[in-house]
Order: sequence, then C-alpha cells, then structure tokens
Amino acid sequence: MDESNNSIRPTNKKLLRIIVPIIIVIIVAGIWAVKNTQDKDEADVKDSSDFALHVTSKIDLEKLKSYGLPIIIDFGADSCIPCKEMAPVLKELNEELRGKAIIKFVDVWKYQAFVEDYPITVIPTQVFFAADGKPYKPKDPNVAQMRLFAMKDTGEHVFTTHEGGITKEALLEVISEMGAD
Repeated sequence: MDESNNSIRPTNKKLLRIIVPIIIVIIVAGIWAVKNTQDKDEADVKDSSDFALHVTSKIDLEKLKSYGLPIIIDFGADSCIPCKEMAPVLKELNEELRGKAIIKFVDVWKYQAFVEDYPITVIPTQVFFAADGKPYKPKDPNVAQMRLFAMKDTGEHVFTTHEGGITKEALLEVISEMGAD
C-alpha cells in the first residue's frame, strides 16, 4: 500500500504545479480586463464630441445635462478682442477638466442660429449650469457679477450668465461651486 500512496502524491504535486499558475494567470487577466474596460469607458467619455470645445452644431443641452457635470457655454467670436483673451482660458479648462466639467465655445458670428435659445446681448457671455442640470445659483450673484434670468410667468430660474471676460481662477471657483469633482 505504501507504493500506491507514493505514486498518488507526485501526481497531486504535478497537478498543483499546473493548476496554481493557471489560476493565477486567470485572476491577473480578469483584473486587467476589468481595469482596461473602466479606463476605456472613461476615455470614451473624455473623447466624446459632447466634450469638444468648439461648437459646430446646435447644442443638445439636455444631452449635456445628462452627464451630471457642470456646464459652461461661452458665447463669443473668434474676432472679438475680449473673446480672444478668453480663448486660451477656455481651451485650458476644456482640456484639464474633460470628464469633470463641460466647457463649450460658440462663435456667435459663425453660428448665429445657436444663440436663439440663450439670453445673449453682449460677447463674451458665459452661461452656467450646475452638475444637477439646473441653472447655476451663485452664493452671491453680485460678487460673482452674475445675472440670473427667470420666466416672467412662473418665476422659474432658467439661466445664469456672466457678461465679459472672466479669469481662469474665477471660472474654477464657479465650476467647483457648481459641483465638479
């Protein structure tokens, strides 16, 4: 009987030497697959045309709101001097905050029809929506130099705007207050 027990033990050891590395490889491959799927999903969101800075078709505001991110839409023009000063700030924020906030620029002279749904009287004007999809309500609109627009019949708050140029630091404060991660 000793001989039969000895012959089983080496077979079990050989089997374990094969099975254990296979199990380890499967576990590592599973972890890698899960991680890469999450990274790809995040990259897809960040590369989406909804996150492109320059607007070339009418904005689907409801779709943008569905991301659950703060939204800033800057209405200006490529040939407007204050707008040109805002351009690098918007570009930096769009790149730095992709996936955390939506930053858009609409050239009102090229795309006049895209302005129709917004209270734009001067350029540049920024329109703000909080992460919950509602118009941003600043803690102190006067300090932030914000204008709040409401429906005449219901009093419902529908837009918050800032007219003129605004610094990167000020925009970052607003974005943070609007619920950016």
